[in-house]
Amino acid sequence: MNIHEHQAKEILKDFGVPVSKGIVIFSENDIAKDTKNLDTNKKYVLKAQIHAGGRGKAGGVKLVEGGKELENEAKKMFGKNLVTHQTGPEGKKVQRLYIEEASDISKEFYLSCLVDRESSKIAFISSTEGGMDIEKVAMETPSKILTKKIDFSDQGPTKSEIAEIISIFKFNENQKKIAEKLVVSLYRILIEKDANLIEINPLIITKDDKIICLDAKMNFDDNAIFRRPEILKLRDLNEEEPAEIEASKHDLAYIKLNGSIGCMVNGAGLAMATMDIIKLYGEEPANFLDVGGGATKEKVTAAFKLILADKNVKGILINIFGGIMRCDVLALGVVEAAKQVNLSVPLVVRLAGTNFKEGKEILDKSNLKILSASDLNDAAKKIVGAIK
Repeated sequence: MNIHEHQAKEILKDFGVPVSKGIVIFSENDIAKDTKNLDTNKKYVLKAQIHAGGRGKAGGVKLVEGGKELENEAKKMFGKNLVTHQTGPEGKKVQRLYIEEASDISKEFYLSCLVDRESSKIAFISSTEGGMDIEKVAMETPSKILTKKIDFSDQGPTKSEIAEIISIFKFNENQKKIAEKLVVSLYRILIEKDANLIEINPLIITKDDKIICLDAKMNFDDNAIFRRPEILKLRDLNEEEPAEIEASKHDLAYIKLNGSIGCMVNGAGLAMATMDIIKLYGEEPANFLDVGGGATKEKVTAAFKLILADKNVKGILINIFGGIMRCDVLALGVVEAAKQVNLSVPLVVRLAGTNFKEGKEILDKSNLKILSASDLNDAAKKIVGAIK
């Protein structure tokens, strides 16, 4: 789960991390009221709040004077559709703004803290190249990045580990003390809030020698949200795909894509293989959809409706390997959903495993136009052929 920059900064502030002063605007009608008390002699940074990077290049970050200029630019930005390299061509509508006092920047750095699944450790990434995409820095100047992986510990990183994490910044003694506290705070947030990633880009030194987190990104482990109600409160449904919101209500793992073949599969690995083989035969998957091992008839029905709600779907491929999930349960759900939505696109089903004969019999007796497949290769050929 992602949150907005202003929300991430509130969490940082709660853990004693230095951030700029700022206000959030949630409605265009509140712009004049919320900005009238700001000092007109100061400069401010106006930031669109969307769940995507690259806002600055898309016109979503502006340096403005206080007073009328701030109010006018805020009105222009509110409701604007921002298209960045992370939003896709459809972009995202700006539905909240963050206004913070501008900082006189002397130097910019990069600092992040994340769960490193490969090593089962917590990784800190430090770089002298703040304000840039860390992927670009890694590709072009890898020597300017330092990665330190540490073991999970209730005590957090040791003094020597912290010293190594911030060594690349060449801070003076006073700055080191602040940076040491910052590293400990990031670690605590990651552990205590079940975050997957905390990214400060840029971390700056001002001309009066202060350290400030100028931008902040955080995302959290969906599987742990049940025990973090204070984080769940920060969820912004306007930033999420409506189909994915609906899927979450039924505990379905669903991600919308841009292709024409809808997929329903049980198991993430099998779902990836199904998507790959569709591409192999020249078409694109419309979604990733894992119904899970213990799906009920109701869950399968919801999944089927979810696929058909996508207007780009021209055909559906169901690929089920019955282990915990029984093929007859899947078949009952598919028949129920197909009758409810009046199925009008080609449907190919490949069943294998527990009760697959019973499942096939249910599908055969349904009077639905269903193409059976003997294996995944056969299924992919048939659905690609059917939509063409």
